[in-house]
Amino acid sequence: MTLTVDHLMDTPLPVLINELGVTLIDSEIADREFFGAVVQSKTGELLLSMPRNRSDFEHDTVARYLLAQAFGVDVAPMPAPLRTVREEGV
Repeated sequence: MTLTVDHLMDTPLPVLINELGVTLIDSEIADREFFGAVVQSKTGELLLSMPRNRSDFEHDTVARYLLAQAFGVDVAPMPAPLRTVREEGV
């Protein structure tokens, strides 16, 4: 499946996550500066780890942005001070 910006932004998040075969998990990281992460497991599965107790807007926005990064969809960068870091082989 080729993920487009329109599909990424318009599809309800639960449907999008299911279509992409991504597993959504609650993060135990309580740091307010942690907004989420996409991690590839040893089996190749993509895990979207999102912190608990965030607003629906924040959860939805960050999840879509992280999925865009993981699937190579060209979207505008998040505003400062938010930033993403790509680490290989961690």
